[in-house]
Order: sequence, then structure tokens, then C-alpha cells
Amino acid sequence: MAQLTFHGATGTVTGSRYLLEIDDKKVLVDCGMFQGPKEFRVKNWEPFPVPPAQVDDVFLTHAHIDHVGYLPRFCRDNFKGTVRCTHATHELAAITLRDSAHLQEEDALWANKEGYSKHQPAEPLYTTEDAEATARFFEPLHYGEQFLLTPEVRVKFKDAGHILGSALIDIRSDRNGRARKLVFTGDLGRPDLPLLRDPVQVYDVDYLVIESTYGDRLHEALPPDEALARVINQSIRRGGVLVIPSFAIGRTQTLLYVIRELEERRAIPVVPVYVDSPMAVEATEVFERRIADFDLTSRTLYLAGKQIMRPQKLQFCRTQAESKAINTVKERAIIVSAGGMATGGRVLHHLERLLPGGKNTVLWIGYQAEGTRGRSILEGDKWVKIHGQQVAVKAAVESIDGFSGHADYQEALAWLMAFNRPPEKTFIVHGEPAASAAMAEKIRSRFGWDVVVPKLGEQVELDL
Repeated sequence: MAQLTFHGATGTVTGSRYLLEIDDKKVLVDCGMFQGPKEFRVKNWEPFPVPPAQVDDVFLTHAHIDHVGYLPRFCRDNFKGTVRCTHATHELAAITLRDSAHLQEEDALWANKEGYSKHQPAEPLYTTEDAEATARFFEPLHYGEQFLLTPEVRVKFKDAGHILGSALIDIRSDRNGRARKLVFTGDLGRPDLPLLRDPVQVYDVDYLVIESTYGDRLHEALPPDEALARVINQSIRRGGVLVIPSFAIGRTQTLLYVIRELEERRAIPVVPVYVDSPMAVEATEVFERRIADFDLTSRTLYLAGKQIMRPQKLQFCRTQAESKAINTVKERAIIVSAGGMATGGRVLHHLERLLPGGKNTVLWIGYQAEGTRGRSILEGDKWVKIHGQQVAVKAAVESIDGFSGHADYQEALAWLMAFNRPPEKTFIVHGEPAASAAMAEKIRSRFGWDVVVPKLGEQVELDL
């Protein structure tokens, strides 16, 4: 028997952390940071439910902050094991964690300077030094490569199609000729996304842990490239600047790919495109080094000589001076800046400057979690707090969810439909309460499966 405990991403889309105890091993699947409302964020400061020194391995599904962002703190608190993930996730996580630490240090510095933190002094959850120290714990694996957790338990990473390097984690036990399998989807991708392969189909699954970010919604029918062309052209006609808060890993690279394609089709004019995020710049360089992990279409274009993520007037902004220089840009330009939910990063400075301008446009292209600035602006709030100050929202606000890397409920059901037999139990995680409940009911009504929406801290027995 094995035990699985849900230490995060229950009732929320952040803080993915699942502890699997099997044989004499303790394995943590994902080590994410909580984001959004304070009730979740404070959990980052609480002692981890299991002493890190007792955990043998950490398996990472991908490099987004809600799946890897707690790792430096976890490693600092006496973790002595190994972190395993795909090679692309290894490279991207190093960027994610270093950037996360830097942002926390900056936020703490700013809070102490302006005096708007309740804590004196304000401190970061972890430092840049902590983030860089995680490097020694990593031992990456290739997709499909077998890792033996114990002589009777093997682990494989399979492409999840969410971002570069994202993986389904396939854990299989073989005991006395009897095989049993547990699969974690991580964030399940979508069909036909630019750059990415479709999620790998899995079979013979006995226990499934599946996300439900879009468990109660479908993505819009309008192709995202057409929607993006409309927003860009309207922004140019309006005479202002288009700012796109974007996740530095995955969404930014997809966006650059699509803007290039729109330029080549002459669906939009060629205007300056600023990528103002050192993290996004580094991540794009990783993407360009790992073309072999892309889908067949992207690899074919690359072999034909195209720079597939390079619009004509692309400008990468690495330094603060380059970032501040964008402040002189008043019209006919696109600014892509992290972070995607406007919880931190350079995008806050651009929003502070551009939100009060009626000619400007803010475009959201990813999921906005409850309690984030992005969610507040998207839902129509006329004022938003940035750097301790109330900022008026007078810019046009647009949203395109077709760029999402998360399967909607229909796409998830389509993936589940191909299972060769029902899992004994399916656990719904990584969703707001309504989304998880809706996803559970859809799976029950469609397939008749045994589905559970676990609560935070809940432990279940698995016959593995």
C-alpha cells in the first residue's frame, strides 16, 4: 500500500504539492508556491507539513512558479534528496527560481523603503543565493527514460503539452507480476498549441491526479491568432500602447511566434515589440536551444531557416535602463512583460504608467487567479493598488483565453476518453472550488468514474 497526501493546489490553482509515500520512500510531486489571496500566500511562510529532510525525491511536472516556486525554501530547510524533472524543466526552473528570488528581494526592499508592509523589516521568502543553491539537487531525465525509485517502482516523464519540458508523471509498481499505475497530469496541455506537442496519451491507469483549472469553462471559439490581430489593430488605431502581462515561460514564446506569423501574413502592421523581462529573455533563449522538444511544424519551420520566435522589430530588454527607456514609448508599440497575473515583476511599472491612459490597452492572455491584480482588472475594478498606491484603470481591457496552456473541460474529457479502462479513483486538483466540482461532475456523468475532490491535508490509501 501507499499513501498520497494533498498539501497544496486544493481549492486553488496554486501551491501544487503532493506527498507520495510508497515502500520506504517519501516523494514530493511538485513544490509550488501559493499565490493569490492572503489566506493562501501565508501558507508559504508556514513550516512544510513534512520535514524536508525526510523526503527522498522531488519530482517536478514543469517550471511554473506554482509548481516549483517553494523549492529554494524547501532545499534550504535541510532537504538532502534529489530533484528530478525533464531537461527543459531543469533549465527553465533555474531561471524561474532565480527570478522569483530577485522579485521577492526587490519587493521586500521596496516595502521597507515605502513602509507599506506590516512586517518590520519585510523579508523575502528566500534569497537569490538560496535559489542558486538548488542547482546541486537536480538530476534531470529525458522523456520516456525510466527511473527506478525502488526495485519494484519505476517512474517516467511523458510530455504534458503545457509548456516546454512539462510532463505527466507516470509511476508504476510491479509486484509479483501485478502492475499498478499512478499518473499525475501536472498542468495538462491542449491540442494544436503553437510550438508544443499534444499531451501524450496514457493507458492502464489505476489512480489519476488531474488538474481542473478550466473545469467549468470552454476556451473561446475564435482562433487566438485572429483575436490577437483584432486587439493589436484596435490598439494601433486607438493611438496608444498595448501592454500584455505574460508568463515569462511558455506564454511569451507562444505570443512571439504568433506575432511573427501575423506579420508575415500582413494581418497586422510591423511595430516594435518589447519583451521586458530578463526571465522571459532567458527562457526564450532556452526555447531556441531546445527546438528538438517542439512540435513537428515548428521543427520544420526551423529547418527551413525561420527564426520562429522573432517578430521583425523585436527588442529584448534585459537591464533596468532598457526597461526604463520604454517609458518614452507613447504609441504604436507592444510591451510584453512578466508577470502574467500582475502579482509582481516589471509589468507593474508599465501598468502603473499605462493604466490611467484611455488610449492604451491591457491584454490578458492567461488565467487570472482569484485575488490577483490581473483578476481585479479583468473583472472591471476601476482602481487597482500597485506599489502601495491606487492607480486608475482607464485603459481598454481585453482578454484572450485561447492562448491558455491549460486544457478546458472538453479537451480534458477528450483526453480521458482514450483511456483503455477507468481508473479505480480519480482525484481532481489545481482548480478553484467551482471549477474542481464541475470537472468532477462532468467526469462522473460522462464516464461513470469514481471521482474525488480532495481537501487540503487529506490523505488517501492507494493500492500500489
